[in-house]
Amino acid sequence: STAALAQYLQQHANAPSYIHTDVRYFPLGEDKFAEMLHRMEQAKEFIFLEYFIVYPGHMWGSILEVLSRKAKEGVEVRVLYDGMNAFTNLPYNYPRQLEQLGIQCKMFSPVRPFVSTHYNNRDHRKILVIDGHTAFTGGINLQDRYINQEEVCGHWKDTAVMVQGEAAKGFTLMFLQMWNATERDRIYEPYLHTASVISAPGVVIPYGENPASKERVAKQVYLHILNQAKRYVYIMTPYLILDSEMENALCYAAQRGVDVRIIMPGIPDKEMAYALAKTYYPVLMDAGVRIYEYIPGFVHAKVFVSDDTTAVVGTINLDYRSLYHHFECATYMYKTRCIGTIEKDFQNMLHYCERVTPERLKKEPFRRRMIGPALKVIAPLL
Repeated sequence: STAALAQYLQQHANAPSYIHTDVRYFPLGEDKFAEMLHRMEQAKEFIFLEYFIVYPGHMWGSILEVLSRKAKEGVEVRVLYDGMNAFTNLPYNYPRQLEQLGIQCKMFSPVRPFVSTHYNNRDHRKILVIDGHTAFTGGINLQDRYINQEEVCGHWKDTAVMVQGEAAKGFTLMFLQMWNATERDRIYEPYLHTASVISAPGVVIPYGENPASKERVAKQVYLHILNQAKRYVYIMTPYLILDSEMENALCYAAQRGVDVRIIMPGIPDKEMAYALAKTYYPVLMDAGVRIYEYIPGFVHAKVFVSDDTTAVVGTINLDYRSLYHHFECATYMYKTRCIGTIEKDFQNMLHYCERVTPERLKKEPFRRRMIGPALKVIAPLL
């Protein structure tokens, strides 16, 4: 079944399978942040960053200090961020400010109020590539709340992976494809040299979601895991806005005896999305899906782990925006060393969670119980 999925991803997402790749899992944004600073310091040739959110503060300031220093040393530094940042986070001319530091910078699909129609097809990816041999992805944006330096919704739980070895090439390619969308001369070759061979078990497939493609790759990967699972599928997601196919897959997996558990936030960042998520709980729970809420705060992680053999860590939420409307990315892992660590992290999270019961749902605030069903009509927009 993994071979069939690998063939599908190769054919329909131009996402090859890689071996000789080690993957390290970070259970918190703080862990990833410390490691990415360490790895960027060691860059010799290039550093590529592609992020949905870049926000001035401790996190971005620390990264920018390293980037500007590395650029002065002759390392090629490129930064690509989503155009929505120009609304609230960064000045519109920010790319020019970075260029004065020797950093190449672009906004993806700049948004011009009342003119642009590109509110949906945002670049929701989070990618860091160093010298083609090391790459990071996961839910963590470049903003202080993601490393708990700023408290917004209680404790912020997020995750990431560091990919070292051959599979890092997949993220280099994904970055260059987005960067080159606005380039005349689309140069790939100098950045795709093979890294030194790493001895590590398993198969790693970095893959992207492209809303312009007719294939819904991210959704197919999640459906594949649910349909192939024999013992368990554990999921962390900040949002739960499902189409009938995804809802059926979750229910059917539980109904055929698979232990399906979902960890959701206990403190929401978006009240409407949270109210809408609650409307899916009764059907899922009736089918045997166990839903938990992380009481200390907000879960922004996007994680699937199944049967001690398979996992996905990336940027892809269980909602319409991620599965249909945005550019996304993730790492699919089969029998890699870190899968046990991901499963243990999920089990550890359950100590800080409360299981949702029908009685608990009845105690939800009246406004939330009323607004959720009304929002189902516009669910694909949320």
